[in-house]
Amino acid sequence: MPTIYLLPSTMSDNAPEQVLPAENIAVARRLKYFIVENLRTARRFLKACDRSIDIDSLTFFELNRHTSPEDVAGMLNPAAEGNDIGIISEAGCPAIADPGADVVAIAQKKGYAVKPLVGPSSIILSLMASGFNGQSFAFLGYLPIEASQRAAAMRSMERRIKTESQTQIFIETPYRNNKLIAELAHTLPGSMMLCVASDITGSNEKIITRPLSYWAKATYNYDKIPTIFLLYR
Repeated sequence: MPTIYLLPSTMSDNAPEQVLPAENIAVARRLKYFIVENLRTARRFLKACDRSIDIDSLTFFELNRHTSPEDVAGMLNPAAEGNDIGIISEAGCPAIADPGADVVAIAQKKGYAVKPLVGPSSIILSLMASGFNGQSFAFLGYLPIEASQRAAAMRSMERRIKTESQTQIFIETPYRNNKLIAELAHTLPGSMMLCVASDITGSNEKIITRPLSYWAKATYNYDKIPTIFLLYR
């Protein structure tokens, strides 16, 4: 039976062997078919795993938010012929806040073996280091851009934290990171705790948990740095 491998990629410029098990790199070496979120990133990642990999001999299918449902199903055609396939996200674990989930759903319906491999997840790693509730948490993705909807989303997170003791996890487009921190400090109670986790697994990794009253006065610069945010009481 063909296997669909969920192959995590690196989230920073560190070498793959610094954050990935040897088994992952061995799988990457032998696969010939890949479904990837970003072709250029995936090719660079595979070369970093092993420079001897002949990239031009591999077959890539690019899967992103513009891919039609019909095209998604067709990406599994090599599996129908008995070939294993690897799914690679642009960064971190595929199928977690990632279009790769669409392929996995189809693979499950077709009865193919789906094997997730161990690798870095900014959601899990930041939660581990935050000091927040790790038994009940929600990943919300991006907050709304429109001002009133954005404020409402923040208030909704506040209510869920108070009523359910649930950690709230979310992200922002990197060039708006600083603005988001300022908005959170302005909108929510100063006693609420905010964890800012940036460049996770990278050489400049910083994971800092402080009250919003601290962030309201702090000097920081997370501009254009991959960052994830967590709120808790």
